[in-house]
Amino acid sequence: MKWLTLISFIFLLSSARSRNLHRAARDADHKSQIAHRYNDLKEETFKGVAMITFAQYLQKCSYDGLSKLVKDIVDLAHKCVANEDAPECTKPLPTIFLDRICQVDQLRDSYGDMADCCGKADPERNQCFLSFRVHHPDFIPPYQRPAADVICTQYQDNRVALLGNFVYTVARRNPFLHAPAILALAAEYENALKTCCSESDIGACLDEKASAIKDRAKIIGVQQQHGCRVLEKYGERTFQADKLAHMSQKYPKASFAELIKMVQEAKNVYRECCEGDMVECVDDWSELMNSLCSKQDVFSSKIKPCCEKPAVERTSCIVEADFDEKPDNLPSLVEKYIQDKEVCKSYEAGHDAFLSEFVYEYSRRHPELATTVILRVAKGYETLLDKCCKTDNPAECYGHAEEELNKHIKETQELVKTNCDLFNTHGEGDFLKGILVRYTKKMPQVSTDTLLEIGKKMTAVGAKCCSLPEEKRLACSERYLSIVIEKMCKKQESTPINDQVTQCCNEFYSYKRPCFTAMGVDTKYVPPPFDPTMFNFDDKLCSAPPAEREEGQLKLLINLIKRKPQMTEDQIKAIAGGFTAMVEKCCKAADVDTCLGEEGAALIVQSRATLGIDA
Repeated sequence: MKWLTLISFIFLLSSARSRNLHRAARDADHKSQIAHRYNDLKEETFKGVAMITFAQYLQKCSYDGLSKLVKDIVDLAHKCVANEDAPECTKPLPTIFLDRICQVDQLRDSYGDMADCCGKADPERNQCFLSFRVHHPDFIPPYQRPAADVICTQYQDNRVALLGNFVYTVARRNPFLHAPAILALAAEYENALKTCCSESDIGACLDEKASAIKDRAKIIGVQQQHGCRVLEKYGERTFQADKLAHMSQKYPKASFAELIKMVQEAKNVYRECCEGDMVECVDDWSELMNSLCSKQDVFSSKIKPCCEKPAVERTSCIVEADFDEKPDNLPSLVEKYIQDKEVCKSYEAGHDAFLSEFVYEYSRRHPELATTVILRVAKGYETLLDKCCKTDNPAECYGHAEEELNKHIKETQELVKTNCDLFNTHGEGDFLKGILVRYTKKMPQVSTDTLLEIGKKMTAVGAKCCSLPEEKRLACSERYLSIVIEKMCKKQESTPINDQVTQCCNEFYSYKRPCFTAMGVDTKYVPPPFDPTMFNFDDKLCSAPPAEREEGQLKLLINLIKRKPQMTEDQIKAIAGGFTAMVEKCCKAADVDTCLGEEGAALIVQSRATLGIDA
C-alpha cells in the first residue's frame, strides 16, 4: 500500500535516528540517564513515575511493597546525581527498573511464569514482561474510598502519601495507561480534594468528581491502548499517516513542515510510552509540549490555557484541546490535485511527498471527518493516479476524481445517519438488538457473552456519538467503532472466528470498519441442532431485576439466530412477539411455573415452525 509509505522520504534523513541523535545531544553532558531524568522531573514527579512503572509491571504488589522499590530507585538517583561515574549509574533506565523487578523476593511465587522473563536479554525481557500485563484484573478487589472526613484529614496530614496511593491504585488497574495521563488524573484528583474538603457534603462532592475522573481514565486508556496497537500492528508509517491527518485537522494554520516534525516526534515519544518506558515517556512528552507551547502562534491559540497549567497537567490538556478554526479562504484542492494537467509529473517525481501534502491539505479542510476516512480518500486518490498516469490522457482520466473520492465519505455519512436516526428514534434497547442480530449473523461462532459485549460497546458508541451535533457525529462514530473492531481483531488472531472475519481483520487499518459493515451472513457456518433447553423458562423471567431479565432475553435472541443465521426480520419478530406474549401472560398468572411450562412448550413448536426446523 504505497500511500502508507507516504512519509518515508520526508523522514528518510531523520526518522530512524532523530530521537536517538536528539537524546544523545540532550544527554551529551550527562553520563547517567537516571541522574539526568531525576533532575529533569524533580523528586515528586520522578517518584510518581517510578511508582507507575512498578505498579504496571507488578500489579499484585501492595503499595507498601512497591514504595520500597520506589525508594531504592530514588536512592540510586540521588547517588547518581552525586556521582554519575558510578558503575550502576550508566545503565539505561528501563534496565535499572527491570533489574530491580527481577530482584524481588519470591517473584515466581506471586507471578508464576512471568519470572521466566528475567532470563531473557533486553529488549526481549521487557516485551516478555509487557505480555503479562492484565487490564482491570480480577485479582484486584474493587477500590473502596475511605470515609470523606478521613480522606480529607489524610490529604492535609500526608499529601504525598495519599496522592502516591492514588497513582498506585490507578496504574495497577490500568497497566496500559501512559504515565502523563495518570499524573494528570492525580492532579485532577488533588484539585477535587481541595474543592470538596471545604464543602458541606464532602462525600457527595467527591463521588461526583471521582466518577468523572474514572470515566476519563477509561476513555483515555482505550484510546492510548489503541494507539499502541496501531503502532505495533501496522508500523510507524501507518501511525504517522494517521497522526498527520489528525494534527492537520487540529492545527490547520500550522505549516506542513512544522506538522511533519511534530508527527515524527509524537511517534517517537508514543513508542517509549507503549514500551513501558514511563520516565522517558513523561520527560519527552513534557519536552514536546514545551516546544508546542513555545510556538503557540504557529500552531493554535486553543492551547494557550493549557500552556499556563503546571507541567503534569499540560500534556493531557493539550492532547484534549479543541481543534483550531481553519484559515479563511483556503483555496479549493480541485485545481491543484484534479484540474492541473501536470499532476502526474508531480506525483511521479516524488509521490510520497506529494501524497503526504495531499493528506495535510485535505485534513486541514475537513475537521468533520475521521482520520480513517481521510486515509481511505488518500488511498483512493493514489489508486486513481497509479491507473491514470499510465494512460495516454491522464488529465481526462483523473478529471472525475472528486466524485470517485467522495464515495468514501458518502458511505460513512449514510451509515452514521442511519444508525443515529435509529438510535435517536427507537432508543438504546432496539439499537442494541439490531446490532446483535447483524453481528450474530456475521460471526455466529463467537460466544454469546462476547457477542453481547461487542453489541454493548457498539451501542455505547451510538450513545456517545449520536448525542453530539451532526458535524461531530461522523468522526466520533468512525473513531470509536474502529477501536472496537481493532480490539476484536486482536482477539481473533489467537482464536480465528471465520474466513470473512479473518479477511476483514487482514485489511488495511483504515479499511476494516467498512469491511465489517459490508460483511454479510456467514454462509459456511453449520449451526448446532435446535436445542429446546434454550427455552427452559422459570419464574426469574418475572422476578429477576429488569437488567437481568433484559440480558437473558438478549442472550436468547443471540442463541436463536445462531440456530439459523439466515432467519429473516419477520421470523425474528414472530418469535419475539410470541415470547413477549408468553411473559406478559404468565407473569400475571396465579401459577407462574405451570404457565411458563405450557406456554414455553407452545413457543418451541411455534419457533420450529417459523424457522422451518423439523422436530
